[in-house]
Amino acid sequence: MQFKHLALWARAWGAALALLATAPAAWAQAPAAPLVLGQSVALTGAGAALAQPFQQGAKLYFDRVNAAGGIGGRPIELATLDDAGVPEQAAANTQKLLARSPLALFGYYGSPQVTASYKLIKDSDVLLLAPMAGGDEFRGAVYPNVFTLRPGYAEEAAAVMRHAATLGARKLALLHAPDTESLAALESAENTLNGLGANLVFKGAITAHAQALAAKPESVLVIGDARGAAAAIRELRGLGFRGPVYGFSNTGESLLAEQLGTAGAGVVVVRGVPRSDNARLAIVRELQADAAAAKLGKPNVYMLEGYIAAQVVTEALRRMGKDISRARLRKTLEGMEDLNLGGFRVHFAGERVASRLLELGLIDGQGRVRE
Repeated sequence: MQFKHLALWARAWGAALALLATAPAAWAQAPAAPLVLGQSVALTGAGAALAQPFQQGAKLYFDRVNAAGGIGGRPIELATLDDAGVPEQAAANTQKLLARSPLALFGYYGSPQVTASYKLIKDSDVLLLAPMAGGDEFRGAVYPNVFTLRPGYAEEAAAVMRHAATLGARKLALLHAPDTESLAALESAENTLNGLGANLVFKGAITAHAQALAAKPESVLVIGDARGAAAAIRELRGLGFRGPVYGFSNTGESLLAEQLGTAGAGVVVVRGVPRSDNARLAIVRELQADAAAAKLGKPNVYMLEGYIAAQVVTEALRRMGKDISRARLRKTLEGMEDLNLGGFRVHFAGERVASRLLELGLIDGQGRVRE
């Protein structure tokens, strides 16, 4: 009987030793803590046509990074919540995201959504990176925790005015949609155009086509989403207007071209990133390959913007090495200068705007976007 007890004890002790021997290996295989980026964005509702491709583009790039081992073995997690384009929901989502102690917030869509959400981080060390929000205030001293990828609506308005002037089309009519992002763009446009001495002969609702043309404009700036802008442009052309028609970046360059087809001839739209079909750029070729592998279809400029934004954040994380923190993230971004991301240049040093690039895309008679 004594030998039986000894045998049982030996087997138990052997099993314990085996468990202890395998424990370090199990611990070593435990997944590294992710680097969490919190995002509230319109996956449905107002703005989804622009915001969803941005989110997809960002996730594509982060997936690429994670497949290669992440940052020092730590995966990047893009925690995305849908706010349907509603500022109050964006703020509620932000509260949920902050409860996870994210490294930063990232890629919000809409100026009103950013304004509502910023109140929750303004007195903290949390940064909001690369929002798709053209409000000029986010690039000023009042929003020091916001780092943007591209210029605001004031610079877009200036680009429109300069182009119209080269065509001799100085008398401008302005039509705008009632959504909150369009109203933010409208305010910047008015302030900028007045400051540049533009001859603004009419300002009104996006449906006021006849009233606008009664003021005899030489060019028209339409501020609204792709669907609303397309309807307005068709009406303007139907009423006989043949002058240049302009749209801001929130109008949706490729989306507007698809809506208009052959009716888009002579429409000019501002964009803050290169053309998404410009295969001369390495970053565009990479996006095209990743989008094809993920079966997301043909990329547009918003998917490219998200892809670029994710690459900027990833570069900052890599530069931090193992010591990753919110404070070091700010310092790293502030020191980032003349960075070439496959043909797109980033320069944060001295300001919180990564790029001043603005390009004008011309829609032709076949509904294609050209330079």
